[in-house]
Amino acid sequence: MASISTTDAQRSESGLVAGLAAYLLWGFLPLLFNLMRHVGAATLVADRTLWSLLLVGIIMIVGGRTAEVRAILRDHKAVRSMAVAAFVLAANWLIYVYAVETNQVLEASFGYFINPLVNVAMGMVLLGERLSRWQTVAVSIATIAIGIQALGLGGVPYIALSLALSFALYGYLRKTAKASSATGLFVETLILAPVALAYLAVTFVLDGGIGVHADPYTLGLLMLTGPATALPLLLFAFAVQRLRLSTIGMLQYVAPSIQFVLAITLFGEHLNGVRLVSFALIWLSLIVYTVDSVVRRRRAAT
Repeated sequence: MASISTTDAQRSESGLVAGLAAYLLWGFLPLLFNLMRHVGAATLVADRTLWSLLLVGIIMIVGGRTAEVRAILRDHKAVRSMAVAAFVLAANWLIYVYAVETNQVLEASFGYFINPLVNVAMGMVLLGERLSRWQTVAVSIATIAIGIQALGLGGVPYIALSLALSFALYGYLRKTAKASSATGLFVETLILAPVALAYLAVTFVLDGGIGVHADPYTLGLLMLTGPATALPLLLFAFAVQRLRLSTIGMLQYVAPSIQFVLAITLFGEHLNGVRLVSFALIWLSLIVYTVDSVVRRRRAAT
């Protein structure tokens, strides 16, 4: 029994390290995108798609997992679902890069803070799930926070809502596709690749050359978007297999917390009193949601 416990503890520890690493990488991702403000969101996403495809393709070949890809591509229903997921993911990437380029990382972090609660609401609407009493409280507090955030911005927080909704929808679509993280990312980027190539080709023709790609420094940064995209996803997939969902649920607040700190320190974004109140309410709603999730899972386990 002791050896089993030791093995379980080691799996949990390695999963925690991988999960924390994934969310740390996601949290610091704005630093990379901030260095490429001159590139443009669409070009950056096109390059991110192609470099991710290349890297994950190499991983699939070296790992002997090409059969998984062929199996997915033979399943027309899965391909259709993943095609929709791919374009939703591309939209999420575009919005996020645009947020970084236009000094709206604070609002982007707000979007990822409310994402878990949007998942709950989406489960209710799309899957007919019923909210518990405390989940209803958490979603209600988050709704008030969004309204206050709108007051702080002087308008609807479109970036935050778009990021939260698109990522929640992407998660729902990926869940129904039944593909591993690496295989799913490869197929999604494979689907997006023709669009990315066509966009770059058009820009090259219009610019009369390869544009920002001619600069070795910028090209190197663009190449980094491949591992910056694939590595966190692979670490996350590793962590999910070894950690309780409640632990993963608490780790997911690491990335937007880092983005929040980066926004008000390095990027110099202004946090006025109204927006601070909205973030305080979001953190309160997340505490209510997380505690309720932990209690419910413990009850289910007994």
